Amino acid sequence: VSPYLDFEFHVTIMFCRKRHVVDAVLNCYDIPSNEQKIVKVIRSCGNNLHEVVTPTEETFLASMPTKFRNYLWIRRGDFVVVDPIKEGGKVKGEIVQILLKEQIKYFIDQGVWPNSKEFSVPRIQKSENESSDSSELFVNTNRPYVDYPSSSEEESDEEEEEEEEDDDDVKS
Repeated sequence: VSPYLDFEFHVTIMFCRKRHVVDAVLNCYDIPSNEQKIVKVIRSCGNNLHEVVTPTEETFLASMPTKFRNYLWIRRGDFVVVDPIKEGGKVKGEIVQILLKEQIKYFIDQGVWPNSKEFSVPRIQKSENESSDSSELFVNTNRPYVDYPSSSEEESDEEEEEEEEDDDDVKS
């Protein structure tokens, strides 16, 4: 048995697992049970622990389960569903679902979204008839911003330069 064959099998499993985890997050519209809570991520504490706040403004640590690690990342301001850990001292919850815009819209429509000032999401509540503008697109802040002229601006600049050259030829 070739050692390369085992490596290819392991890599295939890794890619399949990632695809299934991402599909599960994108297509999961399960309404939280009575024990589960919708919480907002305040900050990342390291070691796959995140400080979260509930609608009643209770803060605690929630752990990221192994199945999400290295495949999905959450950041400050994201919403997640946590399962309570009863025997937990500092860590009182485990993240079971990461909520995306479509899932938040669904939870609002179903009436299970918490009524709290901290949990208001005005960007998501706009009507679907409005076109999405480019300001919602991700902008990489780690790179310098370069404003490239549009093709119509380039053409008009070239025409102006040609006219100036023609004027110079006429004067001489």
